[in-house]
Amino acid sequence: MAFDFEKPIFELEEKIGELEKYAAKNKLDLTKEISFLEKKVEDKKTEVYTNLTPWQRVEIARYIKRPTTLEYIESIFDDFIEFFGDRAYSDDAAIVGGIASYHGTAVTVIGHQRGRDTKDNIHRNFGMAHPDGYRKALRLMKQADKFNRPVICFIDTKGAYPGKAAEERGQSESIARNLVEMAGLKVPVISIVIGEGGSGGALALGVCNRLLMLENATYSVISPEGAASILFKDASLKEIAAESLKITAGDLEDFGIADEVIREPQGGAHNDREAVFGALDRSIQKHLDELSKMDGQRLMDDRYDKYMNIGVFNEQS
Repeated sequence: MAFDFEKPIFELEEKIGELEKYAAKNKLDLTKEISFLEKKVEDKKTEVYTNLTPWQRVEIARYIKRPTTLEYIESIFDDFIEFFGDRAYSDDAAIVGGIASYHGTAVTVIGHQRGRDTKDNIHRNFGMAHPDGYRKALRLMKQADKFNRPVICFIDTKGAYPGKAAEERGQSESIARNLVEMAGLKVPVISIVIGEGGSGGALALGVCNRLLMLENATYSVISPEGAASILFKDASLKEIAAESLKITAGDLEDFGIADEVIREPQGGAHNDREAVFGALDRSIQKHLDELSKMDGQRLMDDRYDKYMNIGVFNEQS
């Protein structure tokens, strides 16, 4: 059991286990009883996972066992060569990137990298990048533009690191420069939100031709806790804020911000990594095939139109 809302499912599965042990110990045939409970488990899973609240999806998006950028790279791409450093200050482990082969095509892959455990999270700064990370990402994007390689970005961060040192080294400027430079890339850019997409730290890898989101990913200007603190002066009202912010993949697709939502197994991507890797691979391939038919100017125009159309609505009399 990973989440509180899964407790009813876990309790039923525990009862099945106890019944199986009892039947084996006493040499009883309890097949009908066990089958009945198994049916209840499936019904409960359907009830729980088809009615997830926005906050519950936030919990899934943040789950420590959720696949990370490097796991997607290892599964979907071949011959990945990681590049390090921003050629100005340091290498930021919160962002990884390099070149790889994707179905025979050379591509540049960049993404936020969370840790897989506590020690790794400290090393990766929990996926919250410093300016050095965004400058590393920009260096790789410019290189991709020079050598005509598509850029594929994985977004998974609570936001850019807000510490004093990051601000002193130009955190806001580094993010702003990424937005400007990404808008002018003459190669296809696909961004995928695989977990949390938080604030400018996420947007710095999100100016793209196609934005894809995993079903339980979120994308927002601020976290539910932060919004609740500002709007309601009470961070404990995070569930209400999550509902109001409209941060789920379904919401973003309805608004025309996300171009496609990739379905996940019941309970989240961590429950069947291979299925999610396969689904995302097919989606990337489809969109990349479409974008590869456009020349540089058309790609820039397509990107411009995508963002200019966000928030536009028609008022009917």
